[in-house]
Amino acid sequence: FTSTRDIFLHAIEMNYNVLILGLAFCLVLTGFNTMSGLQQLIFTSKKDFKGDGLTSLAIVYAVFTIANWIAPSAVAMLGPRATMMVGAMAYVGFIAQLLILSEWLLYLMSALLGIGAALIWTAQGNYLSRISDEETISFNSGIFWAMQISSGLIGNIFGYTQFKNKSSIDDSTRNTVGIVLLSVTGAGILVMFLLRRAPTASGAEENQSPTKALRDSFRLFLTKDMLLLSVTFFYTGIQLNIWSSVYATTVGFTKAFPDPKGLATICAMFVSVGEIVAGAAFGIFGKITVKRGRDPIVMIGFVLSMIAYFLAFLNLPNIMPKNNSNEKAFIESNQYLAIFTSFLLGFSDACFNTQVFSILGGTYRENSASAFAIMKFMQCFATSIAFGYSPYLKLYWQLLIAVIFDVAGTICFCTVEWRRGRDMMKKTEDNTCGLPEDVKSD
Repeated sequence: FTSTRDIFLHAIEMNYNVLILGLAFCLVLTGFNTMSGLQQLIFTSKKDFKGDGLTSLAIVYAVFTIANWIAPSAVAMLGPRATMMVGAMAYVGFIAQLLILSEWLLYLMSALLGIGAALIWTAQGNYLSRISDEETISFNSGIFWAMQISSGLIGNIFGYTQFKNKSSIDDSTRNTVGIVLLSVTGAGILVMFLLRRAPTASGAEENQSPTKALRDSFRLFLTKDMLLLSVTFFYTGIQLNIWSSVYATTVGFTKAFPDPKGLATICAMFVSVGEIVAGAAFGIFGKITVKRGRDPIVMIGFVLSMIAYFLAFLNLPNIMPKNNSNEKAFIESNQYLAIFTSFLLGFSDACFNTQVFSILGGTYRENSASAFAIMKFMQCFATSIAFGYSPYLKLYWQLLIAVIFDVAGTICFCTVEWRRGRDMMKKTEDNTCGLPEDVKSD
């Protein structure tokens, strides 16, 4: 018993910062994910309130996209821990307006949240890379991803229990939800105070001025490998729109299912389950990734996402995800197949995102703030575009767009990873023919 306990405590001590980071993000994002998923229902229940939840999210992602370029400068000036805390405060403000319900305040807080999101995610990437090395980055990325993405599962369960069988939300329920989410998000900020100081960044990020951080971000963006990876980043934004919005919404509007609204919530939960399972698995088996490279996991994600898109194509009707429909799919719509597809969407998304985190935190460790800011810029840019066309394109067209960028993103990621592998082999190659270095130089 003592031996097992000692091993457990040692494991926690060795991974303390990663676990605290994952817990903090889980709490902060639980509030936001729940709020973003339910705010449209809450707003429409208030007859005299003219604010729109979809417009709010559009503002969040538009500002998020632009603000990623200033985030590295903030990290250089404040450091990753302080920057994460400042960014998290914007999440508190966004949820707090739920208790007041003012239209101008909703849109103002949405804009501030876009800035806060850029700060917190760029700082997170920088902090994760500082507490990791080439041997541990895959493990740390997987564990962090599994912990933070569990916020989606927690949020959906909370929303399901609070709003089950309700077509409108009264003020009492709204205030209860607001106070709970505000408390959870606030707890996440308090947990951030438990983070230990990360090792000082080396190379490009050491003693870097905010202005130089901005210049370095633009220079890094224009490098060959980063341009290739940007295609992968763009695909993850398209994929995010599919699993977080389009798929569950289409399920909820498909009348062929017995209880489409309830099934949509369950599908959202199983997306989170797939994300958690994949993140945990890639964290536990991170050492295998270090030995065999990141490309096998990305290719697994590619295959599973293609299967998920094909199953959605067969199981769901070709409708725009905004109105109830009696249209039929290619096969008789099956609720269990819909849930399984949700799991595949979540699992495949984690395949891409954990390896993106890993390659940025490993390969670009000396310039990680800029690297993660570029990743979030491309991802949010794609998500903003996808949110824009989603209400107007039928499902099959949206799946086709996802498939095209899935192929392109996978090819680009593997190209960078394979080139990186060849470069590492060249560096470690022994060209001395067994002779001592001084003899070789003569």
